[in-house]
Amino acid sequence: MGDLPFDAVLDPLLGRTLGELGMLRQASRRRLRSDRVTVALPVPNYPLADVLAERIRQAAGADVDVRFEVMNDEERRALMDRLRESSGPGIGQPGSRTRVLAVGSGKGGVGKSSVTTNLAVALAQRGHRVGVIDADIWGFSIPRMLGVAHPPVVIEQSIIPPVAHGVSAISMDYFVGDDQAVIWRGPMLHKAIQQFLEDVFWDAPDFLLVDMPPGTGDVSISLSQLLPRAQVLLVTTPQPTAQRVAKRAGLMARKVSQELIGVVENMSWFTGDDGKRYELFGSGGGERLAEELDVPLLAKIPLVPAMREGADEGKPVMLADPEGEAAEAFRRLAEEVIARKPRVRTHPELVIR
Repeated sequence: MGDLPFDAVLDPLLGRTLGELGMLRQASRRRLRSDRVTVALPVPNYPLADVLAERIRQAAGADVDVRFEVMNDEERRALMDRLRESSGPGIGQPGSRTRVLAVGSGKGGVGKSSVTTNLAVALAQRGHRVGVIDADIWGFSIPRMLGVAHPPVVIEQSIIPPVAHGVSAISMDYFVGDDQAVIWRGPMLHKAIQQFLEDVFWDAPDFLLVDMPPGTGDVSISLSQLLPRAQVLLVTTPQPTAQRVAKRAGLMARKVSQELIGVVENMSWFTGDDGKRYELFGSGGGERLAEELDVPLLAKIPLVPAMREGADEGKPVMLADPEGEAAEAFRRLAEEVIARKPRVRTHPELVIR
């Protein structure tokens, strides 16, 4: 990497090169074989500045004196104008190429957020640009599961979501203290989801995953209004109870003309030290749900300790145990999701395949 020009170094937060962003102010060769590089940061206390400095040193392949300055108001406006212009239409707007995937369930406790997190990482590992909205307003958990290390950054009234493992994520977790409860009703919930879509600079990801709250409440209704072309993925467990309530979420998706693409059965089995599979939560729930909704069962995810530990430690199982059976199941799920491209529609009653 030592021959890489400084203006080709990728900023770890904005995902563009220093040249594209206009952040490189000065790069000069000094007599003592040390480069001096000055970079203009959009805001003070810029997160990942240390990562950026290390990338610059790797690009030089030598000792580098990296100095940071802060952009003035005019430079910040120019930066965001360039970003908005190059990113194209916003998510949900005509012309947007972002595929929105709402990950839902009928009840809590089925591992929906773990599925969302690891599917997002699996898609990112395949080279896709991925964002996640933690829309479970009362039970937000995505930042912790992803291991996000810093809060969002605000540049010119645009919220820049933090990135972890190649996934950008926004959540109520960033805006609510640990000692606060979220006591919101319909209009406030709708506004929160709308702001996550409109005020966050997503930069046209290939996929936007939405971790939905369980059931068919206000957030689900708002999402169907704001993102009517979202595809829906249902998560259940082998238990008949989880399967029955998940069916209602699937029926609601169809009621609002969203495309239900399939079912994921989580906690399908546990493999003991003896190599035998134990079906701790019964069997058949995923198959029955898929059959009743006439959609495919896209994946069966095993119950593994690394998934629970990774959720607590901010290390998804895709990274904690990349060769394990759960990671392999998520890789297959990512392939299935990629293959199921959205239907082309102009009216809910007119479907062109």
